[in-house]
Amino acid sequence: MHELVITPLSLVFSFSLVLIAMGVSYKENLGLNKELIISVIRMVIQLVIAGYLLTYVFQWDSKLVTIAVILIMIINAAYNASKRANGIPHAFKISMIAILAGTVIAIAILVISGTLLFTPSQLIPVTGMLVGNGMGIIGLTFRNLTMLYRDKHQSVNEKLALGATTKQASKEIIQETIKGSLQPTVDTVRTVGLVTLPGMMTGMMLAGALPMEAIMYQIMVFFMMISTATITSVISAYLAFPYFFDQAGRYVGVKK
Repeated sequence: MHELVITPLSLVFSFSLVLIAMGVSYKENLGLNKELIISVIRMVIQLVIAGYLLTYVFQWDSKLVTIAVILIMIINAAYNASKRANGIPHAFKISMIAILAGTVIAIAILVISGTLLFTPSQLIPVTGMLVGNGMGIIGLTFRNLTMLYRDKHQSVNEKLALGATTKQASKEIIQETIKGSLQPTVDTVRTVGLVTLPGMMTGMMLAGALPMEAIMYQIMVFFMMISTATITSVISAYLAFPYFFDQAGRYVGVKK
């Protein structure tokens, strides 16, 4: 079996794929070329820096450093997720609690069971996948919650007028919010192996791992993603919905 070898020259040639995207953007007048170039440059710089830092972290093999790196990842994800809050107060705190809870629970179970070792080379890459997924889930949760309250505020007010608590009046909205936020994850899990081959599994096979070994690792990651996505969505929805009401329990919505 030939090992995959990537050189700087091969990366230069692969940049032609970005040029194709830019050509399409130019032809269709999409106005994305500047954003594409900036995004590609940022991606390359960030990944190179991350590569050098992770090399030292992996060699250091310190539990404290590993925890510090994971916390930095979670804080950064929470900050980016909070920017999609559409005016929901304390979005950073909500995002931080939700991502932290979802990630820590999943990681803790697998470390305690011996499935993962408490080493930076295992914990940091897996945590990165979970945190990134949690960040996207929270963005969907905030958006769905805002849209559903806007569309169903009359129904909420009617329930409140009949004596329902804010939680009772919001139950249907919270359920639809969580369901909508989890749908992309459910769709991905449903079609994996038939429609898509996940990145981690593909990367391991390109690196020379046996297909069944790569598949077992990928199954483990999807189990973690399902758990993290569910916990993150539920926590963020239940922490965010009270801010659509005032202290007297009246629906007021949120201001962007």
